[in-house]
Amino acid sequence: MTRALAACFALAGLVAGTGAVAQDRMTMVSWGGAYGRATDRALLQPFSAATGVRMSMEDFNGGLAEIRAQVETGNVHWDVVDLESADAIRGCDEGLLEELDPAVLFPDQDAAEAAGDFLPGTLSDCGVGLIIYSTVYAYHRDHFPGEKPAAMADFFDVERFPGRRGMRRSPYGNLEFALVADGVPVDRVYEVLSAPGGIDRAFGMLDSIKEHVVWWEAGAQPPQMLADGEVVMSTAYNGRLFNAQVVENQPFEIVWDGQVLDHAQLTIVAGSRNLDTALAFLAYAARPESMAAMSRYISYSPVRSSAMALVTTHEDTGVEMDPYMPATPERLERSVFNDWDWWADFGEQVNERFGAWLAR
Repeated sequence: MTRALAACFALAGLVAGTGAVAQDRMTMVSWGGAYGRATDRALLQPFSAATGVRMSMEDFNGGLAEIRAQVETGNVHWDVVDLESADAIRGCDEGLLEELDPAVLFPDQDAAEAAGDFLPGTLSDCGVGLIIYSTVYAYHRDHFPGEKPAAMADFFDVERFPGRRGMRRSPYGNLEFALVADGVPVDRVYEVLSAPGGIDRAFGMLDSIKEHVVWWEAGAQPPQMLADGEVVMSTAYNGRLFNAQVVENQPFEIVWDGQVLDHAQLTIVAGSRNLDTALAFLAYAARPESMAAMSRYISYSPVRSSAMALVTTHEDTGVEMDPYMPATPERLERSVFNDWDWWADFGEQVNERFGAWLAR
C-alpha cells in the first residue's frame, strides 16, 4: 500500500473524530453561488470540523484550461475540482487528474457493493459522482399572463412566446434542447447527433432563435436576467432556480420537459500537493449521508440509491425537497441523460464550431 493510500485510510477514520490530519489544508474549486454555498455547508464545514483541515473554496465556470495549465507548468495549487462529467473523462484521458481506487473511496465498505449503489456512469476512473443536477428552462410569470410555455418546443417558438431568451454560451445542453424542440425523442438525441446531419439539424434550430438570445456564462446570471426583465425565459441550472423561487420568492416557473440531466464529478488535480487529504475528502463526500446533506441545501438529487431515501426538507426554509428534485420518476420520462462519452469524443470540435457560429 502506498503512503497516499495508507494516509487516506487513516484520514477516513479521522472523519469520525479520532484525531488530526497531517496535511492541514485543502483547496476545492466549484461553481459558486447557491451550489457553492451548499457544498460548503454540507461538505467542507463538516469535514473541516471533524479533521481540523482548513478548507478553502474557489469559484470557476468549468473547463480544463486552468487545470491543464497548472499540471503542465508543475504549479498545482488546486486540489479537488468539481467538474462536468465530460470534462472529468477528458481530463482523466489527458492525465490531468489523479486516478482513483474504489477501495480508497469506500474504506469501510465492500468496494464493489458500494459502487453498485451509484447510478450508472456516476463513478469514473478519475471522478466520483456527488449529485444529479439538470439544465432546464424557466420563465417569468409576469411576462405570460395567458398561455404559458410548457414544453421545450415553446422555448424555440418566438411567435407564440415572444421575447428574448437566455442561453449558456456553450454548446453543452443547447444542442440537446434544440433537437428535443425539433421533435427528437429524448432517448434518441445522441443517436441523432451521431448520425450524418444531426449536428447540422441542432444548429439549424439554434439559428432560428439566435437573434433573440442573450448569452450567459456564470450560473448566477439566468435568475438575475429573469428578475431584471432582460429576458422572458432562460435556460438555467435547476438548483439556481430553486434558490430564486424558494429563498428569494421570485415568480419563476420551471419547465422540466426536455431537461438535460448531468452529474458532478469530484476530481483531484494530478500533482495535488495535498493528495492524502483530497482522497480523504472524496471518501467523505462519497458517503450516502454526505450526498443527502447536499440535498438539504440545494435541489439536486443524490447519485447513490441509498442516499435518496435520506433526503428530507430544505435546511433553511423547511420546504419538502422532493417536488424540486430533477430525478423523479415522472421527470425522468422526459429527460435527456447527458452522454459524457459523446461529449468527450466530440466536444472539442463542437466547441470550435459553436464559437465560429457565435462569431458570424
